[in-house]
Formats: sequence, structure tokens, C-alpha cells
Amino acid sequence: MAEKKKCLATVKSQSELAPGIYSLWLAFPEEYNVASMAKPGQFLSLYSDDGSRLLPRPISICEIDKKDGAIRLVYRVAGKGTAEFSSMHTGAQLRIVGPLGNGFPIEEGKGKRVMLMGGGVGVPPMLQTAKDLGTDTIICCGYRDELFLNEEFAAAGDLHIATEDGSAGVKGNVMDAVREDHLEADVIFACGPAPMLRAIKAYGLEKGIPCWISMEERMACGVGACLGCVCKTTHKYAHSHVNNARICTDGPVFEAREVEI
Repeated sequence: MAEKKKCLATVKSQSELAPGIYSLWLAFPEEYNVASMAKPGQFLSLYSDDGSRLLPRPISICEIDKKDGAIRLVYRVAGKGTAEFSSMHTGAQLRIVGPLGNGFPIEEGKGKRVMLMGGGVGVPPMLQTAKDLGTDTIICCGYRDELFLNEEFAAAGDLHIATEDGSAGVKGNVMDAVREDHLEADVIFACGPAPMLRAIKAYGLEKGIPCWISMEERMACGVGACLGCVCKTTHKYAHSHVNNARICTDGPVFEAREVEI
């Protein structure tokens, strides 16, 4: 496995998709082409230029352009760090480390009916996952209100939408869309807030469907050193000898039965 190191990425373009939701394309140097190594479900750690913000911000990979050596991040402005990133224009540079973490096991979905489920900022990482799986994929996206990336998802598979206010698709969350649209699958890949993942895990156990979930958690180092993003597991991990796993390195994607939510 290639060593993950810090490098300078260059902003190719940036746009606002919805209020507070930004799309950022980054290009990488030939000598350390992050895009050539990246997989769906992994993330990048982005560093602020402000010395008072020492810790990087982890952001999930939305799209990977291996041909042009670029990666797309779609993120929500949630604080001063992401606000700084949102102000960057074409040609600006920022320090990153990546790709980090373990992504979705695409091979587990080959030849099967796969349902991708994303909620909130858990929606973006499902786009490259959908592209790698193919157009037969069922995609279920949950939004607070305004939609983003929905046109890209519609082109990537069979899209179903849920919104909290009912302004588009089914009123409610992704599980409401599954029930109302009578969706069925052999495998589920999901990313979103803990309550959503908890409901998906319960649904998978009830239906006997394997579920792979990407867990959201605050991270400090992003490389497994600080143990700041530990989750409880149903078995002991070799490195810790206890029922704990590091979301940044052992995950962020886990088989749902492996973790306690």
C-alpha cells in the first residue's frame, strides 16, 4: 500500500450547488497522483492555512477522474475551516493528505441488485460508488430540502428521492422512500447520519440483506494515531485486542453487523 503523505492540491474549479453546499474539483501533482489511488468511499483530509486551526477537515470523495488526475469533493460549510475552503478560487492551492480510509467493497455488488442510500452530506460519496457499480443500481437520496447532485444520480442509476419537507420525492427519510416506492435489493451501501444508518442496519438484519455503511464521525488526525474516532465493534480488532475500531483507518466503511451504532 502506498504511503499516504501530505501534498499540494490545486483548485480546478468550485461552485455552490445549494445554499452552503459546495462542489470543489482538485488536481494533483504527477509525482503523487491522489486520483490514481482513490476509491469510492474514501476521503481526503484538507488543511487550513490558518495556523490557529491545526487539525485537518476530513471530506468524503464524491467523484474520481483518473484520466485527468482530479477528485471532486462536495461538502457543506459547517465552520470556519470549511468556510475557508469555500472561498478558494481556481488556481488556489491547499495541503491535503489522502486518499484515506477503506471505501465501499464494489466487488460485493457486482452481479447483484445494489441499493445505494445517502443522507445529507452522506449523499456525495455515493456518486462515484454508483458510477463504479453501473446504471442498474438503485439510488435513494435523502435531503433536508434543496436537492443537489440529483441530476448526476439520475444519470447513474434508478434514482429515488426523499425530502424532510416533502418538496421533492417522498416526504420523510430514505427508509420512507424504500417503503413507499417498494424498493428491494440484494446488497445495500449507505452513508449518512447515525440515526439513518441505525435504521438501515435494522432493516438489513430484518430482511437478511448485507449492508455496508460509511460512518460519520469527528476526526482529529485522520490516520489512526489519535484514537479520537473510535467506535464499538462486535469483535476484537487485531491491532487493539479490544472491541474497538478506528473509523478513519479501519473504516469509514464497515459491514453493518461489525459495528454498534
